[in-house]
Amino acid sequence: MQPFTTLSGRAVPFGAANVDTDVIIPARFLKLVTREGLGKGAFAAIRETPGNLFDRPENAGAPILIAGDNFGCGSSREHAPWALMDLGFRVVIGPSFADIFSGNSFKNGLLLVALPQAAVDRLMEVAAEGQPITVDLENQVVTTPYQDRWEFPIDPFRKHCLLNGLDEIGLTEAAAPEIDAYEARLSAERPWIAGAAQR
Repeated sequence: MQPFTTLSGRAVPFGAANVDTDVIIPARFLKLVTREGLGKGAFAAIRETPGNLFDRPENAGAPILIAGDNFGCGSSREHAPWALMDLGFRVVIGPSFADIFSGNSFKNGLLLVALPQAAVDRLMEVAAEGQPITVDLENQVVTTPYQDRWEFPIDPFRKHCLLNGLDEIGLTEAAAPEIDAYEARLSAERPWIAGAAQR
């Protein structure tokens, strides 16, 4: 997983509330066997309209999405954060996020930033003007060129994992010395277990 420290860039001012995972990535696009390529199906119903927000040239490569309340509700598909990341987003800012979507996003390195509605409304204005937004995970702040500044909460464990690029595999690999020591001790204390494992 790619570490996340500070990101500054254009934001897509989406802002719709109660966007479920079927809107983020419709079920018909879930036939792929890899994560790559899911971005093509992200927000498919919205992107069918010419001139939609996501396909405007000025928003190409924008790493930040400004969302509305209860973003990511609906089914628990992990494909939703995969599709967002494949589309180029590293951060979603909104007033609130569905719990399962929040967990899936964290495990895949997509940072979700919860801010009060007034702050999100202000960021929508800044994004609509094409001004960059900066998200600093280390200091837990979102800023704009207009001196706007908002602090955001994040679970310390999630912050540690995102800053260091640690997914569940990375966390396990980081504990390899402790795991090896435990296995060596177990093998010495209970050799019949180790012998059974070798058979």
